[in-house]
Parts: sequence; structure tokens; C-alpha cells
Amino acid sequence: MPRKFVDLSIYLENDVISDPPPFAPKIQYFTHETTVEQIAPFFPGLKKEDLPDGEGWAVEQINLSTHNGTHLDAPFHFHSTMDKALGEKKRAWTIDEVPLEWCFQPGVKLDFRHFADGYVVTAADVQAELARIGHTLQPLEIVVVNTRAGSRYGHDDFVSTGCGMGYGATMYLLERGVRLTGTDAWSWDAPFVHTAEKYAATHDAGLIWEGHKAGRDIGYCHLEKLHNLEALPPDGFFISCFPHKIRNASAGWTRAVAIFDDALMAAR
Repeated sequence: MPRKFVDLSIYLENDVISDPPPFAPKIQYFTHETTVEQIAPFFPGLKKEDLPDGEGWAVEQINLSTHNGTHLDAPFHFHSTMDKALGEKKRAWTIDEVPLEWCFQPGVKLDFRHFADGYVVTAADVQAELARIGHTLQPLEIVVVNTRAGSRYGHDDFVSTGCGMGYGATMYLLERGVRLTGTDAWSWDAPFVHTAEKYAATHDAGLIWEGHKAGRDIGYCHLEKLHNLEALPPDGFFISCFPHKIRNASAGWTRAVAIFDDALMAAR
């Protein structure tokens, strides 16, 4: 089959709900008509009419969090240390330290769209879904979960939609050698609005970010705000998700892509 690419990333854009409003990206656009004054100081005496068609350049100024858009979370985002369960608790890796081999591996998709918003996925749920699709996990495979949130991107309820991956579900993957996961929801964990209700009833802080906090025991990364997972089969593809190289950062933006290529799959 000819090589095929499927874009798994959302846009960075203004005025589309992809984060809680205080954390949204802000993009300022400068057009060819408005940037001559940016160019002129480099070339004293330059006039607008001297430039071809009187046009300057197009450029954008962006105010971003490293967690805006489709991004890869580093172990450092989850906790200051990692790998306690492996017998050697160590400083958690920042995004510039994440092994590149983690970011280009065969992918596996788990379909959890049927779970209610706020449901916390268990290890048994993961095991059942792997049995349904007939897949046995291999070390370093990239496991992505398709939740209902993918269908709500850009809507007001996006941030509060979808199930989340619990501690047990996350550890089930990590104990089998998975080191990079992903979701089409705003967070790997259940949406905060649902977890807040459980916390109010129990005052159990262990419910907060339980999937993320699995990184204390085994260091891993996950992708958040993936898109178009509905277009993927359960397996038979590679995922490429190399993060932007930001020194000492907790995450990095990525253009996540699924690659369908028989030669790649045969060589794995």
C-alpha cells in the first residue's frame, strides 16, 4: 500500500475552545500590508513603494503555554521524580530529555467512546478492549485512547467531555513496556469538573490526576488533545510525535501524525 499520513493534531487558533479560557492561546497576525515598518529599520531609507507590490512579510506573535494545542507531556509535568516502582527513583525527565525513540513507534488505538463523561478507565477495561481488538501489547508501542471528547473539539463542552485513564489503567500499559500514550481529550485524566465532584464527596486527593501520577512509579509521556482518532483502525500504523525542544520544559508542542506504510510495519 502507498504510504498514507493521517493528521492527529488540532490547530493552534484563536476563538476555538481547546482549553479553559484563561489558558487559551492568543495569536496576533501581522500581514504583508502592516509589516513594512518592521522591515524598514534594517534598510535605512526604504519606502513601502520600493518593495515588490508594496508588501512586507507575514508574521505572527503567539502567547502560548507548552500545553496548548496538541502536545507531548514529559514525566516532569506529572511529578518531580519518576521510576519509583522500578527500584530507582530518579529526577523526572523534562521534554528535551525524552528519548526520541519513544516518539516514533507502532500505534494502538483503544476505543472508549462508549464510556460516560468523567468515567475513570480501569485496568480491566484496557484488558477487555485489547482482547476485543485482538492485540497483544509490545514494549514502546504508542497507545492512544479515543474518547467522546474528540467529537466535541471546538464546542463549549470540550474540556469537560470524555472519560479519563485511571492509575490502574495507566500502570497496566506501563508495566507492559508502553512509554508513550495519548488521548483526544483535554487531559489524560478524567475532566476536572467530574473529579471535583468525587473529591467533594470523599476528600480523597488520590483521585486527583491519578493517571498522570502513575509517572511517579514508571516514567512515561502522553499526548493530549489529539484529533481524528476515529479515522484510525485498532493497529497497523506508526505514530510520529516528536516534541518541540524546549529546555527544562514540562511539555512540547507536536504535529502528531499516523503513518500507514507496509514497509515500516514489516521492519518493526
